[in-house]
Amino acid sequence: MSVAMTEARPQATPSPGPEAESSGPGRAGRLWQALVPDRWGWLMLPLLVFLLLVFVAPLAMILARSFTDPAPGLQNYRDFFGSAVYADVLVNTFRISGTVTLLTLLLGFPYAYLMTLASPFWRGVMLLAVLVPFWTSLLVRTFAWVLMLNNTGVVNDFLLSVGLIDEPLTLIRNQTGVIVGMVQVMLPYAVLPMYATMRGVDRRLVQAAEGLGARPIFAFWRIYAPLTAPGVVAASLLVFISSIGFYVTPALLGGPQDVMIGELIVQQISAVLRWGFASALAVILLVVTGVLLLLVSRFVNIGKLLGGGER
Repeated sequence: MSVAMTEARPQATPSPGPEAESSGPGRAGRLWQALVPDRWGWLMLPLLVFLLLVFVAPLAMILARSFTDPAPGLQNYRDFFGSAVYADVLVNTFRISGTVTLLTLLLGFPYAYLMTLASPFWRGVMLLAVLVPFWTSLLVRTFAWVLMLNNTGVVNDFLLSVGLIDEPLTLIRNQTGVIVGMVQVMLPYAVLPMYATMRGVDRRLVQAAEGLGARPIFAFWRIYAPLTAPGVVAASLLVFISSIGFYVTPALLGGPQDVMIGELIVQQISAVLRWGFASALAVILLVVTGVLLLLVSRFVNIGKLLGGGER
């Protein structure tokens, strides 16, 4: 029995000697292999240099200038947080951007839904109606709104001719003009993501709910609408993040009380030459936007919504 137990006992694997350990790459060699790209990795080097020069370097320069111009320290940030006027500009920026986001969703959701119901011909016409303004210059569209919304513009002339008003309405140089112009500019950014999501929703789910006795409106809001949530969230992010950096539309359609932070940055650079303070404003806007995205990312997968795939 002892012989059998001896034969059944597994043989111990000999440990590698010093010669075997020294034959492989050492720690320094493995580190060098990790740092130095292979022949395919060298193809990414031009793209990496481009990203560093175009994106990282300007941000680093703005961040450094916000602390060093006109003198090293936190004076630029003290000027911002110590003045209620600048804080009101930041609040005004996010209030207008939030209003524009809400209005574009309210207008874009039914439009995108109708695109999914239309025939191929009319779907193409509706898509073209969205894309043609999207391809038009922002400055041209904003000047068109100036001509349409002023006291002698098309809108006031129409309202006066039909008798709805007795005197022209003030539709520009105020927040109304800013919101109208920004909603028209940002509407394609809301329609296209929502349409792309709605197009992939299986309508048989809604039909099945109606077949089980649900009312059409109930089946729509309980079955169809939740399935379009990724497109709605993606559209909201695109519209809101793009809106907070607007300059041309608020400058042409808004008044002194409707200044947004993008316009304030331009004023600080072009009018009073406060490059450091303008850099601080840009850094504050970037940080606040990043914090908002971080909060949103706790509830939704932003990378998946924007095409980054599942993580």
